[in-house]
This record gives sequence, structure tokens and C-alpha cells, in this order.
Amino acid sequence: MKQLLATLMAVSLMLFFAAPFAAAAPPEQGGQPSLYTRLGGYDALVAVTQDFITRLATDPSLAKFFTGLNDTSKARVEDHVIDFLCKATGGPCIYTGQDMKTAHTGLHITEAEWNTSAAHLTETLNKFKVPQKEQSEVMAAVGSLKSQIVGQ
Repeated sequence: MKQLLATLMAVSLMLFFAAPFAAAAPPEQGGQPSLYTRLGGYDALVAVTQDFITRLATDPSLAKFFTGLNDTSKARVEDHVIDFLCKATGGPCIYTGQDMKTAHTGLHITEAEWNTSAAHLTETLNKFKVPQKEQSEVMAAVGSLKSQIVGQ
């Protein structure tokens, strides 16, 4: 069960935001709102996370990462993803999960799975009409994590 929970969290996190993002987007910098604020705050992050995880979980090529989790485990993973995303974008949340390399070790995520997940993230951001500037920041941060995720 612990491995399955780690797997779901890892896949969900692999395309969401990461620790370098937090450094790139402090809460308020020179009067510029944080990425957290520009994305719409906590409620927006919850909606994006729920949509993204649903896309990943229902994709036949990624289903292996979601097999066997009960509703409580899925909710716990979702909460971790939301807290991670909130913290990484300059929000007030506290993330207590693992770093990216540790979370993905043993999952053997392939280049194809990475690309599929990236496409789902883009679809989610488009669905919520996230402006291109913010989408670019999200995708740049995600791309910087690839070596910590793919092939671990």
C-alpha cells in the first residue's frame, strides 16, 4: 500500500511544480504577485490538481501508477499534491512530502510516460484558461525536474 501511495503521488507530482519553482516565484517580489496568486490561489490549485490527477488516472498508459489505491489513499495523495503546488508557487501551505528523486525512485517512469503526463498538464492548464505566461513558468519548472523523475 505504501508503494502504491508513493506511486500515485510521484506521478501526480512529476508534472506539477517543484522545489526550484518556489525559489523562482517568491510570494511577492518587487510588487509582482506570486505565481500562487496569479494562478488564482488555493481554490484554483485544488481544481487544477483534481482535474490533472483524474486525467492521469484515467489514461490507459498511466493506469499502472494508480492501481490499488482506495479513496482515502487517493485523497491523501491529492492533499500532498495541493500542498506541494501551493508551497512551490509561493503560497502559504506547508509541504511535508518527499523530494522528487526519492519519490520517483523505483517507478521507472519512461520518456513516453513523461510526455503523456506533460500533455495532460497542458490540457488541464488550457481547460482552466491559465494565461500563457503562467503556463510557460509551470512547464519550465516541470522540465527542470525531468532528470530527477524519468528513469528513476
